[in-house]
Amino acid sequence: MPDFPFITVKQKEHSFKLTSLPAGLLTKIAYAAVRRKDVEEGAVQRVLNGARIAGVKDFALRIGDFPASIVLNWNKAPLVSNGSSIKIPDEEKLAQILDGQHRVAGLKDAIAENPLAAAYEIPVAIYEGLDTPNSARIFISINTEQRPAPKSLVFDLYGVIASDLMDPTALRAGDIVAHIGSEGQPYHGWIKLPNQERQRGGVALSTAVSAIKPTVDGKGILEQVGITELEMQKAIFSNYFSALRALYGHSWNDRSNAFIYASGFIGAIEFFRSHMFDYCKGRSSFEVDTIKDALDAEETARILQVDVKGLGGTEAANAVRDRLISAFRPATAAHGFKI
Repeated sequence: MPDFPFITVKQKEHSFKLTSLPAGLLTKIAYAAVRRKDVEEGAVQRVLNGARIAGVKDFALRIGDFPASIVLNWNKAPLVSNGSSIKIPDEEKLAQILDGQHRVAGLKDAIAENPLAAAYEIPVAIYEGLDTPNSARIFISINTEQRPAPKSLVFDLYGVIASDLMDPTALRAGDIVAHIGSEGQPYHGWIKLPNQERQRGGVALSTAVSAIKPTVDGKGILEQVGITELEMQKAIFSNYFSALRALYGHSWNDRSNAFIYASGFIGAIEFFRSHMFDYCKGRSSFEVDTIKDALDAEETARILQVDVKGLGGTEAANAVRDRLISAFRPATAAHGFKI
């Protein structure tokens, strides 16, 4: 049974052992206990997302940098320690994953494709014998208080990116879509994630990202006028769709609303690019009221899914864009942007 050096980290409520393990051993001993599915103490994990696993696998094979600890709850026989090292048996399913289930699954798939990945040293924090309430407290702490920053914020803070690691424009568009799909925002509940249960209505995440991406790339309309920061870009799209929601009225979340479908979303973005952006730029304001005042409320509220049903994807999106153009009632100009 191999020994691994560790240090004990004592914090307010709990202590844990911090060590590093070969990826091959880690992926063998660690498992995800899913809440409301696995009947055992400490089950707090969510169902795995295949797209995220594939992304981690690809990252592991190409880059392989994993500086953040996988967090485990050791719930079998007590760990054997001599004070400076611990013995980790080479056995299946010895520790629940509290944080890092997609990294572990992605590493496992990477090892299956390239066995050399089994030798990667992965930092691991090991709690011992946590019950479900304490596992949940740590899980919630990691996933609420210690959430990662949006990846595209790196571009604002550092102005650099490893081009082989990620597509900065896609990440930026993804952060914007995540924002307009968050609680209180126009597309809350209407952005469909990979592997999500099928539903009538909603816009696939990939569709929304693809629609917004051209507006935020290096030659996009926002970058061209110096609107480069994530928070400003998020606010502009939030304001735009909030204005459409306000004009649409209480029927916004009704499945008859064309804007909660892919063609409506794409058509709305096309109208923003072709007409509304230049109008707001000329008015020096991207505020909700500026956008609302430039559209006929009655015409906007009449854009229904039934009107575009049966049309092809591009044709349906163009039909929504044209209806917004028909509802466009522009006014006149000023300077400096209001958001």
